[in-house]
Amino acid sequence: MSVFDGKLTAKQLQKYLFLFTRKQAVKSFDFVPYHYGCFSFQANQDVLTLTKYGYFNISETDNGRFYELIKNDGFINMLKPDDKKKLLEVKEQFGKLTQTNLIRYTYQKYPYYAIKSTIATDILNGSEIIEIERQKRHFADKQLFTIGYEGISLETYINKLIINDVNVLCDVRKNAYSQKYGFSKKTLELACKGVDIEYIHLPDLGIVSDKRKELRTQADYDVLFDEYKKTTLLNNFASLLFIRNLLDKGKRVALTCFENNPKQCHRSCVAHSLMQLPNIDYELKML
Repeated sequence: MSVFDGKLTAKQLQKYLFLFTRKQAVKSFDFVPYHYGCFSFQANQDVLTLTKYGYFNISETDNGRFYELIKNDGFINMLKPDDKKKLLEVKEQFGKLTQTNLIRYTYQKYPYYAIKSTIATDILNGSEIIEIERQKRHFADKQLFTIGYEGISLETYINKLIINDVNVLCDVRKNAYSQKYGFSKKTLELACKGVDIEYIHLPDLGIVSDKRKELRTQADYDVLFDEYKKTTLLNNFASLLFIRNLLDKGKRVALTCFENNPKQCHRSCVAHSLMQLPNIDYELKML
């Protein structure tokens, strides 16, 4: 914002930030394909936080949402020299483009990030639209997945779902709350909705937090999950059948919880129970 004279539209900020991160070896922000192309949930949240603390002002106009930098304390000089250089390069290369041409450039150069765009057909030609269509993943076969969000950003997580053409996300946490940004129920549900993935919370299949406090070894997890299969899963068989019904309708369903290691997460118990039901015609993949 400081480099771009303190005022940008929401779309411009996202696109400039995206182009800046393309120059970074370790990207400061991750992005997903969204309604107007590349979009970072984290960057959007950061803007709201900066606004809360009086650094930004947000205004809604007939021409869209505008961000204005109120406090400018020489932030550019706080950057690493290499990042400063790359940011100034972005300003030099793209700073004179109109918003439409800026969006068009990102669609042409990075077509994957335009696959969810609602305006692509308005600003691209036929061959460019075909290239975007090539980026879309569509699989006819139903499939069951599991995915944990430990150690990854919301954007990386959502991209994994998109790339595997997941169309239903079943959250099997008892309490769909997380201190990690993006993974509490409301935020995760909105993120999924924005990329055409249905979010369903199934708390009946969760494990109460008190039972997870003394887990130090894989053996501890194995004892917990053995009890879980004999109690919670048996008592909530209807929830298993609900997921099975989604699969029978041809859905590609992902079960989600926190842990990265599927051997240390009860979602694997749910998945394996689904794989043991009669007449299955779907496969299981760990994301």
